Amino acid sequence: MKQGSKVGRAFALCVAFALSWACVAPALAQGIDGRLGQLMAEHETVGLAVVVVRDNAVVYRKALGWKDREKKIPLDEDDLFRIASISKSFAATAILQLVEQGRLSLDDDVGDLVGFPVRNPAFPDRTITLAMLLNHTSSITDGEKYGSLDFINPGAGKAWRGSYADRAPGEGYEYSNLGYNMVGTIVERASGERFDAYVKAHVLDPLGLYGGYVPEALDADRFAQIYRWREGEGFVRSDQAYAPLGKRLDGYTRGYDTPVFSPTGGVKISAPDLAKYMLMHMNLGEWNGVRIITAEHAKKMQTPTVDADEGAGYGLAIRTDSALVPGVVLTGHTGSAYGLYSSMFFDPEKKYGFVVITNGTRDMEVRTEVNRALYEHFIAKAADAPAAE
Repeated sequence: MKQGSKVGRAFALCVAFALSWACVAPALAQGIDGRLGQLMAEHETVGLAVVVVRDNAVVYRKALGWKDREKKIPLDEDDLFRIASISKSFAATAILQLVEQGRLSLDDDVGDLVGFPVRNPAFPDRTITLAMLLNHTSSITDGEKYGSLDFINPGAGKAWRGSYADRAPGEGYEYSNLGYNMVGTIVERASGERFDAYVKAHVLDPLGLYGGYVPEALDADRFAQIYRWREGEGFVRSDQAYAPLGKRLDGYTRGYDTPVFSPTGGVKISAPDLAKYMLMHMNLGEWNGVRIITAEHAKKMQTPTVDADEGAGYGLAIRTDSALVPGVVLTGHTGSAYGLYSSMFFDPEKKYGFVVITNGTRDMEVRTEVNRALYEHFIAKAADAPAAE
C-alpha cells in the first residue's frame, strides 16, 4: 500500500473511532502536537488548550479538540474557560494590593473584616486571621456548603457551627472554598468596590487581559463549553459554568453577597491570557512594565507556609508541587469544576511555565500527563527546543 493510502486510512479510522476525542493520527502530526493528540485520545478528552512559556516568552500555544462537542465547533486558542480554583490567586493578589495600601493587614481578625463574628465554636478564644484564610489554616470548612456567607454568619441561622473543623485555627491545612469567598468579601469591604470590578480594574486591565467573573459581560461566543463525564451517561454539558448572574445581582449587597461572583473559582479567561498572568507572578509581581504587587508580596504568595497534599506546600493561594513532574518543584495552582480541569505551574527561577486546561475528560490524569509531556519536550530535552511544531 502506498504511503498516502496508509495516511488516509489512518485518518479515516481515527475520525470514525474517536471524533469526539479530537483524535490526531500519528501519521498526520509530529512532535508535541502528535503527543498531545495521543494523550487526548487515550483519556477521551473533549478539548485541550495549552501554553508554554520558556525564558520569559511564550514559545508554544495550542488548542485541540472541541469547544462545543454537540455542534462540533473546534476549540480556538483564544476561547475562554472558567478556570476554577486558579481564581483564588486573583483574589489573594487583590488582598495583597490592599495590604500594600495600608487598608488591610494579614494579621487582621477576619470577624472585624467581614462584619460578623468569625470564631470556631470549639476554640472561641482563638483569632482567625486573614492570613489563615489565604493559606487554608483557618479551620473553616466547606461542610455546610460555601455559596453564601449565611453558612458562616451566626446572625443568619445555625449553619455556621457546621462550617468549622474540630481543630484550632492556624494548626492544620484544610482546603476551604468558603474561606476564599470570604476573601472576596473582604476585598469589597476594604476597597469600596464590587469584587468583580476591583479585579478587572486592578489586575486584569493593567495587564491587558480579557476576562472576568460576570458571564454576560463577556463574549459568550468565546466560551469553551464544559462537560462532565458520568458513568452510564457519557459526557453531560455543564451549562451552569457560564450561567448569567442576571437577577442575582438585583439588590446586591456589597460586602456580603460577594460569593455570587465565586472568588473561589469564577474567573473566565483564555489560556494565553492566563499565561500572561502567570508571567506576572513568575516575575515577582511585574510583567511588561506593569507592577501588580510588590516583589515581597509575590514571594510571600509563592512561599509555602503549610504542608498541603503529599509533595505540596501552600503559600497564599499559590502552592508548590513536586509530584506534577517527578523530581521538579513547580509553583502555581490547579482547578477543577463542572468537569473542567486546569493548571498553571511555573519555575520562578528558571523562567518557564505551563498553562493546561481541558473542558472535559473521562480521566483527569490527562492534566498531569500533558504537563509532563510539555516539560519533557520543551524543558528537559534541550534549551533550544523548537518554539512550535
